[in-house]
Amino acid sequence: MKILCWNVNGLRSTLKKDFAQRMWDIDPDIICLQEIKAEQSQMRAPVLDGYREYWNSSTVKKGYSGTMLLTKEKPLSVQIGMPGQAAEGEGRVITAEYDSFYLVNVYAPNAQDGLKRLSVRLDWDSALQATLLSLNEIKPVILCGDLNVAHKEIDLAHPTRNRGKNGFSDQERDSFSELLSGGFIDAFRHFEPGPEHYTFWRFNKGTREKNLGWRIDYFCVSQSLESKLADCYHLPEITGSDHCPIVLEM
Repeated sequence: MKILCWNVNGLRSTLKKDFAQRMWDIDPDIICLQEIKAEQSQMRAPVLDGYREYWNSSTVKKGYSGTMLLTKEKPLSVQIGMPGQAAEGEGRVITAEYDSFYLVNVYAPNAQDGLKRLSVRLDWDSALQATLLSLNEIKPVILCGDLNVAHKEIDLAHPTRNRGKNGFSDQERDSFSELLSGGFIDAFRHFEPGPEHYTFWRFNKGTREKNLGWRIDYFCVSQSLESKLADCYHLPEITGSDHCPIVLEM
């Protein structure tokens, strides 16, 4: 099984940049998208032939946030949103149940400059952790998405200058550590312990070419799935967004 995860930073824009051909070439069984900034009613055709579509678009602000699930196999059930979450109505979570696992596709709130939205972010993290632990009692969980945090110093190019800022504050990093300690594995780090592996580069000229990035997009899986992990990797050669796709193979 192959799952692809990608913050597309605007689905309609990405669709114009060979999205379909790239996905057919990779041939994932499931595609999880974040920051789609679109609604299903704005589409004139299916996003990708051969896949079922599940949307969670923002209802509080048009052209903002949003998540989407594309899947070849019909899930047993799909839940849009997350009980007890902060940032309600921002389209941040889709949970799909399959025979042997739950898949949770998320786009975490950004704490914003000056950590103005840190309390919202941490409340959302708490709701997510509670949801994951509850699901994990039933069957294993695969969490993926843009978590908007670089966990360790190795996960961004300039840790010293960004310490304490949004995406690299102690509070956000500790929250991610707490999530992992609840029984989850950072799948990419399971295979790749080395530096200079990023998933996000700011649009500033040259940052992507110089690989001055952040690793803020993740697959985290239940520890019970460890023996099933085959690979987890990034696809930085695929452009069309300020993020690159990441892939989990089971």
